[in-house]
Amino acid sequence: MRKVGTALREISQSSKSGASWSLADRAYHLILDQMLRGSLPVGSVLSRRKLAEQFQMSLVPVAEALQRLEVEGLLESRPRAGTRVKVPNAEEIRERFELRQALECQAARLCAERSTLRERLELRRLAEDVDASYAELATQPSNSNAGYAVNKFHSDLHMRIAEYARSELLKSEIEKNHVLIFNWLYDTAAGQRILPPNFHADLVGPIVEGNPQKADEVMRSHVIYGLKSIQAAMEPLQRESWRLKR
Repeated sequence: MRKVGTALREISQSSKSGASWSLADRAYHLILDQMLRGSLPVGSVLSRRKLAEQFQMSLVPVAEALQRLEVEGLLESRPRAGTRVKVPNAEEIRERFELRQALECQAARLCAERSTLRERLELRRLAEDVDASYAELATQPSNSNAGYAVNKFHSDLHMRIAEYARSELLKSEIEKNHVLIFNWLYDTAAGQRILPPNFHADLVGPIVEGNPQKADEVMRSHVIYGLKSIQAAMEPLQRESWRLKR
């Protein structure tokens, strides 16, 4: 099993590879990184000034990054209230889950049809690693770094399924629509750290068997898991007032 510590080192190394990014790109990824690590959870109000000080850059690239994140649906703004990590309502969460279903169910179906035997065996190994990592996470105190590493395992598995589906457009849509990022943010907000045993091994089983219809069905159930608990966890956050931060 790949250890959480190993994943954290990989994440740290990969975060240093953006030397060619613009300042706005760098600010975007730094803010997104904080969201995924849990230091900017759902509902957090953001201050452009404080972020600029933290990142040691001017307000302009930070403002551009915030605008990009808002366009992508990860942040929301209101007059005289400021900007915060978006708190979705029940309908918005349902729609996100439906979008993820549409994209990833097709990826699973095509992966079962088009992947090679070597790729299927690799998916089975990755799925077992993900399940072991979630089991390890469930025994630990709340730790955003460990959770971030487990999310990296999870995202890698799902993106590998999309890659082996051999549809660049489908893979691009999964990445562009942030379906896995939204999933992690919602899971984190709901405190969802414990999953059924073999949750991901069971997911890739039909792919390994080369059964497209079953792969679609299992992915559909997999994606929708936890929807109601996530919707319930968001309700109190929807009622919280914002405070303006500059």
